[in-house]
Amino acid sequence: MSLEDKVIKLVSEVTKSEAANISAGTSLIDDLNLDSLDMAEMMMKMEDEFGIEIPEDETENLKTIGDVTSFLNSKQVN
Repeated sequence: MSLEDKVIKLVSEVTKSEAANISAGTSLIDDLNLDSLDMAEMMMKMEDEFGIEIPEDETENLKTIGDVTSFLNSKQVN
């Protein structure tokens, strides 16, 4: 399973959205209607899943699934 697939699976679980409807270009706010609480919950799950810390100021830059995947890649997460 690719990193992007893992991110999509996690996001679909948090948002109760179909994974098939989520892609790299999916906007966390505009398409999935995540509010700040949802974003915080999702980031905590990602931190647990990937064993990294995501600084709060970084989450402001994560607008799409692709942004999240790129951020995790930059941290060399598998």
